Amino acid sequence: MNTNRLSKTLAAALNEQMTKEAHASQIYLSYAAWADHQGFEGTANFLFRHAQEERNHMMKILEYILKRGAEVKVVAIPAPPAHPSDMKTCFEKVFEHEVENTEAIYKLVKMSLDEQDWATWNFMQWFVKEQIEEETLAMNLIDKLKITAGEKLDLNDLYTLDRDLAGTPDEARSAQDVTADKP
Repeated sequence: MNTNRLSKTLAAALNEQMTKEAHASQIYLSYAAWADHQGFEGTANFLFRHAQEERNHMMKILEYILKRGAEVKVVAIPAPPAHPSDMKTCFEKVFEHEVENTEAIYKLVKMSLDEQDWATWNFMQWFVKEQIEEETLAMNLIDKLKITAGEKLDLNDLYTLDRDLAGTPDEARSAQDVTADKP
């Protein structure tokens, strides 16, 4: 008996998004390693936690595909981009990546709407909300850099930002603990 309740196109798109989330995790992981190597332990810790959060997003999609009776297809993920040249570039690249991810989420929402797959449409609303938070977080980091020193960051500015990021609460949870009410 076929228990799959996802269309082939939606199943493929969800699998693709799952891979995008895995790639996002690798990007954060790579940038975290870069920041740590530069001596920015607070920033690295912040980025490492976000790498885990992106992996949780991947797992959330994987679990949804399985619950809908479709097949999960785990494929190779692209390598992360080259390390950023500086902290400003790092956060700008994070923002650009989050915007790209938002666009991919919106395509899935539209696809589920067009197919009248209300379960998937409802499931994707959590990701819409999450992307608002992710983009806002990245914009706030860029704004903090601008506020502290404009275009000319010195080591004191970077030290202060690094210290602030080290104190940012850890909100990454395991995939099984994530719900629409507690993303």
